Amino acid sequence: MNAPALPLWLDIVVGLLLVASGVLTLAAAIGVLRFKSFFMRMHPPALAFTLATWCVALATMIYFSVLDQGLDLRAWLTIILLALTVPVTTIMLARTALFRTRTGQCSEEVVPPALTQR
Repeated sequence: MNAPALPLWLDIVVGLLLVASGVLTLAAAIGVLRFKSFFMRMHPPALAFTLATWCVALATMIYFSVLDQGLDLRAWLTIILLALTVPVTTIMLARTALFRTRTGQCSEEVVPPALTQR
């Protein structure tokens, strides 16, 4: 079975989005390797990975919308799940690392003191 011929602009747009996703993922991986502490490693790579996932989801939506000749929004499920789970996971990891650092279970950099009750 032969695949239908798709327009050149579609290949260019999808290709650019996928290359952008790869560049962002590579930048995030380099950031993880270069930053020294857990707290420094958390934020920038999470943003870059999330933006890379957006690029892949947009490429998927554009490609399959043109291929099926109708709006295809199945990739939105991935974005919705990321929007719900990434912030919660990041906060839980940060609180765990902060707790372990304050109790002396790991040797991270200096962290702010715990808030005291008045």
